[in-house]
Amino acid sequence: MLDDDLKAQLAAYLERVTLPFEMVASLDAGEKSAELRELLQDIAAMSDKITLRLDGDDARKPSFTVQRTGSQTSLRFAAIPLGHEFTSLVLALLWTGGHPPKIEADTLEQVKALDVDLDFEVYMSLSCHNCPDVVQAVTLMAIYNPRIKATIIDGGLFQSEIDAREIMGVPALFLNGEMIHSGRISVEELLQKVDTGAARREAAKLSARAPYDVLIVGGGPAGAAAAVYAARKGIRTGLVAERFGGQVNDTLEIANYPGVPETDGPRYAAALEQHVRAYEVDLINSQQVAELVPAAEPGGLITVKLANGGQLQGRTVILATGARWRNVGVPGEQEYKTKGVAYCPHCDGPLFKGKDVAVIGGGNSGVEAAIDLAGLVKHVHVVEFMPELKADAVLVRKLHSLPNVTVHTNKQTTEIRGEGGKVSGLDFKCRKAGTETQVPLEGVFVQIGLVPNTEWLGSVVERSRFGEIVIDARGATNVPGVFAAGDCTIVPYKQIVISAGAGATAALSAFDHLIRTSVPA
Repeated sequence: MLDDDLKAQLAAYLERVTLPFEMVASLDAGEKSAELRELLQDIAAMSDKITLRLDGDDARKPSFTVQRTGSQTSLRFAAIPLGHEFTSLVLALLWTGGHPPKIEADTLEQVKALDVDLDFEVYMSLSCHNCPDVVQAVTLMAIYNPRIKATIIDGGLFQSEIDAREIMGVPALFLNGEMIHSGRISVEELLQKVDTGAARREAAKLSARAPYDVLIVGGGPAGAAAAVYAARKGIRTGLVAERFGGQVNDTLEIANYPGVPETDGPRYAAALEQHVRAYEVDLINSQQVAELVPAAEPGGLITVKLANGGQLQGRTVILATGARWRNVGVPGEQEYKTKGVAYCPHCDGPLFKGKDVAVIGGGNSGVEAAIDLAGLVKHVHVVEFMPELKADAVLVRKLHSLPNVTVHTNKQTTEIRGEGGKVSGLDFKCRKAGTETQVPLEGVFVQIGLVPNTEWLGSVVERSRFGEIVIDARGATNVPGVFAAGDCTIVPYKQIVISAGAGATAALSAFDHLIRTSVPA
């Protein structure tokens, strides 16, 4: 089941297990049950602390539980957790076996202190690079709190459940039988959802923090680069982000960053965080910003108010809030999000296996999405607003070589239709002739560019008509002491390498501003 390299890696990890635990498998006579049995037997053979039983009787087959001897924890994998979930499996084994998780001590104590019964179900796919965060969050909570139950379900193995619950996007998180979240979520963000007093306590703690010399808002490449450059100047640096790594987390392949021939988004985001944590940066994750209040006087403190009611202050502020996927803005899009309308082909593509889908957008992202989906689905329709596809020539040639792809150029999407609570078709019209076309299908993947995350700034900072923050060559905005960098600004070419360089520029400019600005008595 595991190749020699994976066996060697897993054996090395399992040497860290100090507490005995058992795995109990519920199997049937099927091929997938045989695969799971082989995997679990390989694992059990690697450590004398692990016991394997094959007498489980859970209704989901194949599945298995992981439980520390003598504990009352409840963690079940209704999956063969390989692919993107191999790391989740390793962590579940290590945490159950007594190896401590790499999270803040306060967060772990908050998990242990939850005094409520929670039954989580996570539907994922093994090809989804967004799913491990959610899987690992509920796994950790189930291992460290006996009142929390977690079941990890591979939608590809249990298609009947996917159909019954009308799940058309992963990761999909259910709590006590009701869907509470779709998409990535960290353990800190999940705690905010289930621990009603957490936001109030966290707000008070954040507001009590001393002001920063540089306060960075955003944790993508621009924010991370700014944090590194600022911290290296020896000044007090803070970074607040809703999700460290930002949109990079949703990027599958990165092959154009100089000096890094090939990596993927989650790996690169983890490397960014590791680099930032190597310096004395106060990293505040899982916090949404709500308002920017400029300094009352030159050299005074700038305030960033948070959605939870707390606030942070800095002598300078760097805005690096990035951007998000742009919506089409047609009837049906909002109504059928996660019910056939999707934005991540790598995550949600496997749910549409054998079905007809559309990709809206003919740039690099759209064409790459169509190429990937063509290997999974029955047929892909690519709908592009302009007369020609905008993607690189090599991608366009590859797309046209695929037999199950139809390209519709010079077409304007007019509606995403639905039936029975999920997508049933796409309507578009020819911009030249005005004729309308209706295509029956079950999935629509939107890939039409980005919108800057700047609405929260209101009119405080000058923005372009597209919402992008207006900056000069040094990254300075129209507000003294406030700088900006990355995809949220007017800088063209939204690329990781450009954002990182802009973050460094903003940090150096902020430092220069500090040494040239007197501090009020």
